[in-house]
Amino acid sequence: MIRLFLALSATIGFGLFLVSCNTLSKEECVAADWRVIGESDGAAGYEPQQRFAAHAKSCERVKIVPDQTIWFQGYQTGLVRYCTPLSGLARGQAGSGYANVCPPETAPGFLRGFNLGAKQYGLQQRLTSMQNDYSSKEISIDELSDKLRDAKDEERSELRRRIEDLEDDMHDIRRDQRDVQDDLDRVNEDVEWFQRNPNVALPAPGY
Repeated sequence: MIRLFLALSATIGFGLFLVSCNTLSKEECVAADWRVIGESDGAAGYEPQQRFAAHAKSCERVKIVPDQTIWFQGYQTGLVRYCTPLSGLARGQAGSGYANVCPPETAPGFLRGFNLGAKQYGLQQRLTSMQNDYSSKEISIDELSDKLRDAKDEERSELRRRIEDLEDDMHDIRRDQRDVQDDLDRVNEDVEWFQRNPNVALPAPGY
């Protein structure tokens, strides 16, 4: 973590170049408690160089220079709350990213939770995408069926073929949904177990 602190000074100029949004208002810069702000940033898992650079850029408007030392002390305190297995799980479940900020002693536990939560989130997103695709094809079939009623004889064969293709696609989607749902059910069980035993590695399948 000491090397991380030293790296803040070396990268601040480049970080300022990258920052385009204000993280603090002018009033917040004037009244800032940099330890509290740092703790909040650490608890949220922000990448430290970029986050501190963003604060420095925001406070340039009122000619205030953030206290880097105090901020980083707060950041380390906040990071203790962030780098836990259950925090990792919650971040993964929310579809959040991870900025590789946890130290070696807590990163494995955080990542166990994060990867499990991310897997659950990914499967949920797949199911949602599949259902949207299924619903879209249903609408297309309804539209083609309306056209079929008024179609000329030479158009009917092509419309029926398109409807049949869509029905085949919908059948495939339902089959794939069942497979993904089975995977999600297993992951949900793992999540429940993990929530009861956050400091223990997941048992092998079939426990």
